[in-house]
Formats: sequence, structure tokens, C-alpha cells
Amino acid sequence: MFQGGSMPFRGGGNSTSIHGYKGPVSSFNGAPPPQHTFGASMAGIANANMNGGYGYSYAMQPPPQPAFGRGQPFVAGGGFRGRGGPPNFQYQHPPGSNPYKYVAPKPPPASPDVMEKPMGPEEVALLNKFLHKKVDLMQNSGIDVSLDRSDPRSPLHSIRSFRDLRLRPELLEALNVLGFTQPSKIQEFALPLLIMEPPTNIIAQSQSGTGKTATFVLTMLSRVDPSKKYPQCLCLAPTYELAIQIGDVVAKMAQFLPDVAVHYAVRGVKPSAPITEQIIIGTPGKLVDYLTKYNCLDASHICCLVLDEADVMINQAGYTQQSTQIYNIIEEASPIVQTMLFSATYGEDVVKFAMQLIKNAVTVTLKREDQSLPNIKQYFVECPGRDAKYQAVVELYSGLTIASCVIFTHTRRSASWLAERMIEKGHLVGVLHGEMSVEERAASIEQFKEGIFKVLITTNVCARGIDVSQVTIVINYDPPLLYENPSEPDYDTYLHRIGRTGRFGKAGIAINFVDSREALAIIKKIEAFFGKPIPKLDPSDLEQLEAVENG
Repeated sequence: MFQGGSMPFRGGGNSTSIHGYKGPVSSFNGAPPPQHTFGASMAGIANANMNGGYGYSYAMQPPPQPAFGRGQPFVAGGGFRGRGGPPNFQYQHPPGSNPYKYVAPKPPPASPDVMEKPMGPEEVALLNKFLHKKVDLMQNSGIDVSLDRSDPRSPLHSIRSFRDLRLRPELLEALNVLGFTQPSKIQEFALPLLIMEPPTNIIAQSQSGTGKTATFVLTMLSRVDPSKKYPQCLCLAPTYELAIQIGDVVAKMAQFLPDVAVHYAVRGVKPSAPITEQIIIGTPGKLVDYLTKYNCLDASHICCLVLDEADVMINQAGYTQQSTQIYNIIEEASPIVQTMLFSATYGEDVVKFAMQLIKNAVTVTLKREDQSLPNIKQYFVECPGRDAKYQAVVELYSGLTIASCVIFTHTRRSASWLAERMIEKGHLVGVLHGEMSVEERAASIEQFKEGIFKVLITTNVCARGIDVSQVTIVINYDPPLLYENPSEPDYDTYLHRIGRTGRFGKAGIAINFVDSREALAIIKKIEAFFGKPIPKLDPSDLEQLEAVENG
């Protein structure tokens, strides 16, 4: 078993298995696959051939080599170090296959036309963090966030600079190297509160992609004393992969703090005592073991406790008990601990529980009308039947400039039928559905994110919270309904769906297909709930489409 440290990718003749195949690892034309001290990026999975296909394929470029040097693990700023990192992931291609040739997953087989159950929130959190790791680092992939800075309603609106927030010089230097000078709204509000004395507890909500991870990472790095070699900050994440992604953010932000180190309390890592790293990032079950079973984590000096994806951490069976146990242990051992809860969504019951648990916490939540981003235009289109729905998709593609599009359906049957029709017309299409593993879902979304295909058709299995920054249009092929009560709209899911467009202040369009009186009633309820008008759109009217796009 791998014990501590970190291991680079193995190349050449080593073997591993993916999708049931065992064979040699692809050499990528002699260049080793990307490496990272903190564990392999799941993006590597995207380069593996999927079994089967839609009957189309295209060339795929080899993955870029890391800027920090081929074959060398990343050490930020020449000194930041991580320990307890997991082994890197290996992936491969079957013999005789082209490693740069993408073959899409098979369309799901015909199945009963019933609504798929959404994936668990911990899986959604995993995929979100994986996809938005660059956003969480505040690396916005060329998106001009100044587009939305001037709108006070925007989650990116800010009138201050990071220098106004009185961060330590090493952190300001790192932010400058990363090219960022202005905080988002959540950062502008929360950071002064979090780094002031005495420490303030916080329960914070902000839309996806607005810098929540950077907020608590900057807070931890502001609180840490690099000269003290014992645990000072503890960060909980619901999954292994999320813990690794948070470590990536810490590495970037701590690149000018060479004496700050991270320990990962995750699966595959055997704890060693004493732990001398200042920042501990891990999953709840493993951290409970560290604190109770192994007694290798001294909690008496913990000054910061963070729960990322807090709605999952305190509202999911298993996580609730573990997170509460960890909080109680830390709070008893270190009464001065500062506790921070961050999430994009909170139910009223979750907020109530959190406020009972966390003493004297400042609560930052969004009003219902503020949860829907103002730069997303919403419409409905009357479509009497699935052929009319398909024709509406064709007309929208003819009349609008669409960079990338997500289409949400209720069922695998609808997703499969629509995908096949679009492929027949030459569109590059990806599909997400309930029969795919988390790794396959991550691969499909990564390919969509990289622009390998422009249309992603997904069932309700991925209705909540999947974030891809370059989406210009979202189509609700079927309106979102509560899984437990399909006659009622699912308002949270609607908000998450349309929030996949309009990222970082860019304009977005959300279009709802209506094929019955019942569907129209659902849209009218959504309109009333959020207090936002959803006018009718005729996709065959080119002048109206032009006005939508230019207005």
C-alpha cells in the first residue's frame, strides 16, 4: 500500500486497467502524461477510449504537458510541500487503438420512459469541484470578469481590491502572479470578517463559481503560523477528489509561503505520527479515524475548521454524524477555533442545524430573487410533441450563436432519441445518464468543457450543479420536476440548470420547452416563485431570435 508522499505517473511498459481492459500504458508520443504532486487530475480519464460509440469520431490532441516541467512533480514557489498525497492515476488504451481518437459512449438502451433519480449531492460536489478547479483558483480561463463588476446585483461586483483586504504580503504576491487584483462579492464581504480579531464563525452561501474555495483558503493561509510545525487548520470535504482539488488551490495560494505544508487525510494514505503539517485536508471518515482511532492529530492548536460543500456535509446520512463528531472534538480541544461553512445551496433545515451547531455564526445567504443570476434571459417555447421539440432545437441552432449548449431531459430514452437525431445531422454530441460511472461522467463533462463536443444532453441524473463555464444556452427539453412528486416543479433544480449558463457575468439564455398544459403550468409556477418573467419565444422568428441575442 502507498504510504504518504506522492508518486508520479509511470510511463512505458507499466500496465493498469480501465473499463475492464489490462494492457500497456499509452506513451503519448514519448511524452509522459501530466503529473502532479497532489494526485492525478481526473482529466486524464477523458483521453481514454470509451467502449462502443455513436458511429463518429475525430482526432484529439495529446494532453498538454504541465508548465512546471515534464516529469517533475509540482512544488509551488519552489518550497510549498504536500504530504500524504495519494498515488497518481494511470490510464491506457486498448492495443491497436489511436490514443487521441475520441469515441463517444453508446447511447443508453431503450428503457421505461421514467424520470431518472438525480445523483447524490456528494457526487455532484465532486464533479463541480473537478470542473471548476480553475474557477476556484480564480483562474477564469480568459473570461473577462470585469463584464459584471459594475452591476451591484452581480456576485462578482466589488468596489475594492485584494490589497484593501489587508491580506499578508505573500498572499497578495501570489494573487498578483495569478493575475487577480479584485475580489468577488463573497470575498469582499467575507474575508475582512474572517481575518479580523477576534475570529468570526461564518455560514456562507454564494453562487457556484464565485470564489468560495479561494475565500476559505486565503483565510486559512492568513491564520497559519508557518514557523509552528503542528496542525493549525483543518478542512473537511465530502470526497477524496474534492480534498485533492482544495489542495491544488492551497498550493497556488501558498506559493510564496515555502514553510507551509499540507497533509491529506484521505483513503490510501496511512497516517504517521506526529503530523507536523500546518494544514490538514481530508474526508470526514478518515479524519474521525485520525482523531479517535489513530490519535495522530493534535487538535489543541487548530485555529480554523472548514466544511466545504457544507449542505452535503451536514445533511447526508453518515456525513452529519462524522462532521458533528469532528466539530465537537475540535471545539473541546481548541475553544478558540474559527468555524467556516461554505456552500452554493442551503435548505432552511440545514441552516437551522448549522446555526445550532456553530456558536455565534454570521450567516450569509442569498434572497430567493437573488439566487437567479440577472444576466440569464429566460423563455419558453411551445412544442407539441418530441418532433416539434427537435425542430425547435434545429431552429435555435440556426438562429442563435451557440458556443456550447446543455440540454436537460427527464429520461434516458429521450436523451438517446435526441442524441441520435442530432448526430444524424452532423452535430458532435455527448450524453450523461444514470448507467455511467462517476469516472465516465467526469470524462464526458471534461470533453464538453474542452470543446471536444458542443452539445451535452443529460438526464436528471446530472440536473443539480454541474458547472461548465462556456455554456451560452441551456435548454430544458423537459421542465424540472420533483422526483418525489412529479406534478410539482423542482425550483432548486431549475436554478441549478439555468445557472450552467451566464457564468462570470457573460450573457446566458435559458429556454424551456412546453409540450402540454401541465408543462406550461409548471413554467408559470417557476416564473411566480422566482419573480422573474419567462416570456414566450418563437424559434422560427429570426428577428425575435436576433433581438434575444443582441438585447
